Amino acid sequence: MSFMTCGPNEAMVVSGCFHRRPLLVPGGRVFYLPGLQTLQKLSLSTMTFQVETSNVYTKKGVQISVTGIAQLKIDGQKEDMLAKACQQFLGKREREIHNIALQTLSGHQRAIMGNLTVEEIYQDRESFNKHVFETASADLASMGMVVISYTIHEIHDSCGYLKALGESRTAEVRRDARMGEAQATMESGIKASSNSFWSDINYSNTAAIQRQKIVAEETKVKEIERHQQIQIQEQEILRKQKELDAKVKQPALAEKYKKEQLAQGAAMMIQNEAEAEATSIRFKGEAEAAAISAKAKAEAEQMRLKAEAWQQYQDAALVDMVLQALPQMVAEVATPLTQSTKGIKLVSCGGDNAHVGASKLTGEVLDIVERLPQVVNNMTGVDLSKAISKR
Repeated sequence: MSFMTCGPNEAMVVSGCFHRRPLLVPGGRVFYLPGLQTLQKLSLSTMTFQVETSNVYTKKGVQISVTGIAQLKIDGQKEDMLAKACQQFLGKREREIHNIALQTLSGHQRAIMGNLTVEEIYQDRESFNKHVFETASADLASMGMVVISYTIHEIHDSCGYLKALGESRTAEVRRDARMGEAQATMESGIKASSNSFWSDINYSNTAAIQRQKIVAEETKVKEIERHQQIQIQEQEILRKQKELDAKVKQPALAEKYKKEQLAQGAAMMIQNEAEAEATSIRFKGEAEAAAISAKAKAEAEQMRLKAEAWQQYQDAALVDMVLQALPQMVAEVATPLTQSTKGIKLVSCGGDNAHVGASKLTGEVLDIVERLPQVVNNMTGVDLSKAISKR
């Protein structure tokens, strides 16, 4: 068994054997069994944070930066709060706990800035502090933490809006002071010169002079106010221009770039398709040219072989060609005769031995075929009957 102590700014947590729930000891001493029980410590010291939120758009769209100072600690006085803190942070380093709390405070500060105007934050800091304190306290309580204090440390902007507000207020104070001084001077002059006629005249002159001074001061104040209003309007115009660029110009440029890229892609795709089609046509043309060339070479080779055969065999080749064509020739000769027999029943040329009918036509066809050797001999000089008998 071991004995352990801690200071008032720490809490000990004993867990393990003999404990259904962890034993929480905020500042004090405790016995525990090493190996069977685990003892861990959790710091209860106050933590100070510098909460910075930069370039946050307020309710009216003005960009400002706020720095706040906050103090937090883990609540060790309430057991339920300490138990929540143990669940959230036990085993974590102090830097990790510090970062979690800082991020929570920064988020709440930024959210509240977005719901207020610059004037509300700048002129009513107490109300802003209260808003952040209450909102953050409710959220951090679920982590076992309590917010001790929160206050605004610094407010500034990069566009000169706060400076313009300060100069406008300074001009108003100066105007009121000058008007009060002139009014008092006028009243004292009136009282001092009220005993005589000349005093009345002096009073009138003094009053007129004082009125002129008042009018001059009012004119100066109005001029200063007008100048401040112009500066504020210029800042507002600049803000609206930036907002317009962010909401209209940039999306338009992005859309233009997108369309240009799509057009380039479409043009490239069309070009690639045209090149592919041209390549396909070229390959097809080359293949067709090769086929035509091969066919022409084959036909030329065939003609060459025929020429050689004709040269070698001469009459025999001619006879062979005639014999091959003879059946077609006979058929061509017989075709007109067969067509002429339609509607004719008998044909005769007279005489006792004359043939009639189909036999007459057959004899005529054979007569024509018998005359073919003489025709071939007359056309080619080849005696077909001799050639056939040699074969």
